[in-house]
Amino acid sequence: MLHMKHIIWDWNGTLLDDLDVSMDALNSILTKEQLPLVLDKDEYRKYFQFPVIEYYKKVGFDFAKTPFPILAQQYMAYYQPHSLQCSLHTGVEETLEKAEQKGYRQYLLSASDLQFLKQQLAVYDISNYFQDIQGLDNIHAHSKAELAKAFVKERQLNPNEVVFVGDSVHDSEVAKYAGCHCILIANGHEHRDKLTKTGRRVVGNIKDFAQLL
Repeated sequence: MLHMKHIIWDWNGTLLDDLDVSMDALNSILTKEQLPLVLDKDEYRKYFQFPVIEYYKKVGFDFAKTPFPILAQQYMAYYQPHSLQCSLHTGVEETLEKAEQKGYRQYLLSASDLQFLKQQLAVYDISNYFQDIQGLDNIHAHSKAELAKAFVKERQLNPNEVVFVGDSVHDSEVAKYAGCHCILIANGHEHRDKLTKTGRRVVGNIKDFAQLL
């Protein structure tokens, strides 16, 4: 990362350790729809993808029976209050501090609804590390690619000096769309095998990422 000056962080699964709550939220609506539950983390990580509507199709939801927007609302009704009890991944604060000391400018960019994102961030004492915090204007977690591209352009960042750090195949796609570099962390929402297939550098956890700074 010798030539990097900017780090754009993903939130869910990358900095916030919300996998268990996400599985519980998913299973709460699977139960309502009388569908088989997803009980194994490896299974969940293999199912998960962006846009989230495709992930919902994989686990068996019938949108003719219950439209996706209603399922998304039910998911968030469970997820959001419970997510406020989640911890950050081990080593997050130390890594953000190290990056700051090394002179990196850091940003947070999420596919989450911005207002929900700010509610979550208020629980932790890390907002001061970020030059800017960006999210979407809805709860459907479709894509943050356009948001990312516009963000890099509007801030006049050199894409060759920007690295996206995330836990999903979508983070790799977002980085590519914005013309930036990407490093993926394999203890979030997607299976390491899927991340490896992107051709990006994959590390096991945020402490491993910190060694690259």
